[in-house]
Amino acid sequence: MRALVLSAAVLLAGLAHAQAQDAAAGEKVFAQCRACHQVGPNAKNAVGPELNGLIGRHSGSVEGYNYSPANKNSGITWDEATFKEYIQNPKAKIPGTKMIYAGLKDEQRINDLIAYLKQFDAQGQKVTQ
Repeated sequence: MRALVLSAAVLLAGLAHAQAQDAAAGEKVFAQCRACHQVGPNAKNAVGPELNGLIGRHSGSVEGYNYSPANKNSGITWDEATFKEYIQNPKAKIPGTKMIYAGLKDEQRINDLIAYLKQFDAQGQKVTQ
């Protein structure tokens, strides 16, 4: 019985580690986002809006970016769970969005991307977590 409990504890610890967020790995994932989005102190709107301060921000609210009505009117405030759902299939989460991205399906890569994006406050400065 003790061996079974120990095995379960090791398995759970491994699962928790698999879901951990890694900002350095997330920076590599962001390389594919960089074609349309910027982040950091000099970030500007491009094909897509800049992503500084994304978590906690209302959708469709970056000054100077021309959002689709679907995005502006979605009522979403970006948190980790909402972003995870969105990035897996943007058009399913916000029908009518202009974002032309098929989606990121790998949960670990999504977690890492979130860790990377969370590093930047609304002004693009890196914050410590």
